[in-house]
Amino acid sequence: MHALKVFAILFLLATGANPVVAQSSVVASALPGAEVRGTATLRFLGLPLYQARLFTVNGATLDWKQDFGIELTYLRNLTQHDLVEATLREFKRTGDALPLREQLNACFDAVDKGDRYLAVSDGNDRIAFWRNGARTCTLSHPQIKRRFMGIFVGDNTRSKSFTRKLTGT
Repeated sequence: MHALKVFAILFLLATGANPVVAQSSVVASALPGAEVRGTATLRFLGLPLYQARLFTVNGATLDWKQDFGIELTYLRNLTQHDLVEATLREFKRTGDALPLREQLNACFDAVDKGDRYLAVSDGNDRIAFWRNGARTCTLSHPQIKRRFMGIFVGDNTRSKSFTRKLTGT
């Protein structure tokens, strides 16, 4: 019985069925040389919402001129509506509202505890998204890297402590 369990685990790992392994290979292919720069857990009223990891090339200090990635591992269930509305509210809070509801609805699905979303910038105007290692969409809009990624690592985030931990500063 023990050998069967070991074989099943090895099979899942080898085939990429494990979301963590799949997500790690996505980071490596989407952002060559990516290493974790920092990690942080976002809490709301003391309840953990998600754990974030910032990926930069060679784990370097965050440089907005370079592509980077942010991965969120959800620590509670959230609906698609929750994810889209929270993103739209953050866009409005940190600058002008953006007309991206349809694109965000295509990018985000509801998440269960343990699900992961990875966002990797591709220049200033595009961000590619993966959910549990599977590509979901590309969000395109002028300066979307600064607007979307800025929610987590910008100058006007909801939690300076979270941002400092995530950026490793």
